[in-house]
This record gives sequence, structure tokens and C-alpha cells, in this order.
Amino acid sequence: MNLSQAIVAGDETAQRRAIAKGITLLESTRADHRAQADALLTELLPHAGRSFRLGISGVPGVGKSTFIEALGLFLIAQGHRVAVLAIDPSSSVSGGSILGDKTRMEHLSVHPQAYIRPSPASGTLGGVAAKTREAMLVCEAAGYDIVIVETVGVGQSETAVAGMTDMFVLLQLPNAGDDLQAIKKGVMELADLVVINKADIDPDAAMRAQAQITSAMRILGQHGRAEHAHHDETLWHAQVLQLSALKAEGLDRFWAAVSRFRHLQEAGGRIAARRRQQSLAWMWERIESGLKQAFRQHPQVQALLPQLTREVEKGGIAASTAARQLLAAMLEPRP
Repeated sequence: MNLSQAIVAGDETAQRRAIAKGITLLESTRADHRAQADALLTELLPHAGRSFRLGISGVPGVGKSTFIEALGLFLIAQGHRVAVLAIDPSSSVSGGSILGDKTRMEHLSVHPQAYIRPSPASGTLGGVAAKTREAMLVCEAAGYDIVIVETVGVGQSETAVAGMTDMFVLLQLPNAGDDLQAIKKGVMELADLVVINKADIDPDAAMRAQAQITSAMRILGQHGRAEHAHHDETLWHAQVLQLSALKAEGLDRFWAAVSRFRHLQEAGGRIAARRRQQSLAWMWERIESGLKQAFRQHPQVQALLPQLTREVEKGGIAASTAARQLLAAMLEPRP
């Protein structure tokens, strides 16, 4: 049984080992491993795409791991298989994960119907590991029907996770401070569902936060859709919910909202359209990454780079001029 067969149809132990091996292969930067990874993805693709992809983001301390563990156990009790791709901040020294979600989701991580894969963000823009999309396909091919992507919740991570999942959920705290902070960050326009976590700590603050965020989302025009669409029952309109992940309270309401979102989006063909757009965006992202790598490895670029770098540092040449010279060296036909 080869690796793709073990991922799709292996027994529990063999499958988990194969998933881990497959994702490690995808994360490798070696050229021979990349060729093997491409072949693996091609074999797995017919078996992927049947899950529901749920993105979870929020600032550090909002309780993402606690929420995901509670939700994962709730879903498993309903007969689902849950995969969690948790993207951790990376150590600047070792490059490894700092937070270690697998250790924080101690009950979910040992459940036979769950699979958790922590991956270091490794400096990737948006706080999403470069191979997260490919790892999703592996988990889907293995039969996990709910795939949760958790990001570090800083910078552009909300944009990144919203661009690779079917539904984007933003976690907020009851006492987040500035009422307009979420609007300034621009993330409310991306959120399909906002969850006020830790609502049990201060119920009054949670109610205020829910009202403020609901009002903010209404002002933002519900993802830029026309105002007259607000009463269209065939469209999903972003909602704000309260819950306590620590006490596992409100998870049923949360999943009911997710299920309604999924029903409306699938009925209108919007999930399929969203995934097609995401696949094209993924292709171009990989092209840009590949071009950057090829640029750095080009012999003429490597020959010119040290000198031009010193000139830019000394102020002897404009950065834009140096960049054009390096690009010209790469594009110049080789003798």
C-alpha cells in the first residue's frame, strides 16, 4: 500500500501515520520531495473536497484553542471526524512552533476521530503556514468531514484564513476595549460569523459587545452587499453570537448557525464558486513564491546581489534601481 492509499483507506493507526508523513512531505523544501508531494496531491485530489472548511481567528488570548477543542468534541459526539490545522507563531531561533496547540487541546488531540497538526507559521505573511491548503486536501482525502484552520490571529491572518476556507469565524472578547477597533482592522467585512467568547465572565459586557459588533457589521454593509439584500432569506447575513467555550455553553447555537450558513451557501452554489476562486488564487500564490525562489537561486542574481546590497545600504544607488538591475539579470538570456 503506497502513501496515498494509506491516507485514503488505511486502518486507523496506518492512516494517522500516513497523514503525518504526507503533510511532512508537503512541507519539505527539497526539490525531490516537492516532486513526490505533487504526485501525492494529484492522487489524493479525487478524494478531497468533500469536507466543510471552517476558519477560526482572533487575537491571542481570546480562547481559540479552548473553543476549537470544545467544538471538536461536540462535533465528534454528533458523528463527525474533525481535523484541526493549527498555525503557531514560529520561534525566530529554531523556526518551530511556540504555543503548541496539540498540548493545549489535550482531550481532542488523543481522540481517535480527531487529527491535530500544529505547523509553524515560519514567517509566512498572514500567519498561515505555506502548505496549509495542501494539508487540508490530505485531511479531506483521509475522510475528515470537518477541517478547522486556526491562525495566530495577528496582522493579516484573518485575510489569509478567509481566503482558504468555506466560512470564516472571528472570535472576540467581551471587553475588547475600543468599540471601533474591529472596524479599523477591517476584519468585520471578512467575518461570516462573530463569536463573543468568555461571555460567562462578564455577561453585561458580552451583551454590549454583541450589540456594538452587530451595529458595526450593519454599517459595513454585510460584506459590501446591497442594502436591499438585507431581507433576502436566500442569502446569509453575518451574525454575532455569545458562548463560553470553557463551559461548553452555546456550542449548539453556534453549530446551528454554521449549518444554516452551509445550507444557504451550498444551495446557491456559492461554496463551489468560492472554492474555484480560492484554487486560482492558490495557483498564483504558488507561482509568485516559485518565482521568488528562482530569482534568489539564479546565478547572475547571486553574483550581483552582494555588491548591489552594499550599494543600497551605503546610499549609492536607489533600491528601485537595484531591484530593476537584479530583475534584468534574471531575465537576460543566458549565453
